[in-house]
Amino acid sequence: MPGTVRPDTQLRRFPNTEALNEALAAEITASLDHRLRAGRSASLVVAGGRSPVAVFEQLSVMALDWSRVWVTLTDERWVRSSSSDSNEHLVREHLLRNAAEKAHFVGLKTDAPDPEAGAAASWAGIAKLPRPFDYVLLGMGDDGHTASLFPDSPALGVALDAQQPPGCVGMMAAVAPFARLSLNLSALLDSRHIALLIIGSGKWVTYERACAAGPIAQMPVRALLRQQRVPVSVYWAP
Repeated sequence: MPGTVRPDTQLRRFPNTEALNEALAAEITASLDHRLRAGRSASLVVAGGRSPVAVFEQLSVMALDWSRVWVTLTDERWVRSSSSDSNEHLVREHLLRNAAEKAHFVGLKTDAPDPEAGAAASWAGIAKLPRPFDYVLLGMGDDGHTASLFPDSPALGVALDAQQPPGCVGMMAAVAPFARLSLNLSALLDSRHIALLIIGSGKWVTYERACAAGPIAQMPVRALLRQQRVPVSVYWAP
């Protein structure tokens, strides 16, 4: 029913972040390995931020044919890739090392002056990845945003329109210090599985609000929780 969370959403609660990180890294590895064993390349799409760092570090040492894995981002701040504010920088520092150093990475940032100008070129690079994406790892902000789909962005309506073709869209938020580029909803849903990673009691309260009735534009993560196309797992620890 419209306005309700899909009934098969898998909610996985853990006693601590260590247990969560171990389980999530194992699930991602198994998902990618399943695709690789079928004789295909695999694709992993990840969010930035602090929450997935420990998962990245566990993934980096997993036994996997990383030379056949493609990695990209759900969203990016429009800053230099060498900046500590860059999601690409975060992924290179914590995931693309050890065994995972052999993975192929496609970033979102281009030389364009702003995300709107760079969106088409960014998507052209990502569109070369194996699709549907095998695994998409997302986070959620206290305001209910996911990727860089912010509730107060002027471009949110277009970004959440599932009838739009998969692509990238420039996003802004009043509380975010940088212009952003994000995969739109159609791109995020062009996947085999989505995991939503949330840590802490505050994020749990936000998640419960997102599961309640209310406009999707008010809490864009609702678009993922209510859609019927892709299985979703929610990983939470206090």
